[in-house]
Amino acid sequence: MPIIRLFCVRIHADLREEFEAKFAAISVDAVRHARGALAVEICKPSRWDADEYLMISRWQDESSVKEFAGEDWSRAFIPQGMEKFVASCSVHHYTTWEGA
Repeated sequence: MPIIRLFCVRIHADLREEFEAKFAAISVDAVRHARGALAVEICKPSRWDADEYLMISRWQDESSVKEFAGEDWSRAFIPQGMEKFVASCSVHHYTTWEGA
């Protein structure tokens, strides 16, 4: 069953420009090249929450997410070099609603 993974990250505002360039290049590429990743989309913040970004990824199944994010895949996977940008983050997972 497909897994939808929502990764929400709040960044340090003074690093915004550098973060945006690297989020698109490093983090998105890590998902795009992972086995079992079906799609990935990143969202920029709205004017109401200027420091919060979202990555929505769709995975073939639970084992694909586990292979990418590790045994405790309910925690965020932060690629090397991206740690300095993160003030806080969260991850949530969903499955598709069959028949809806």
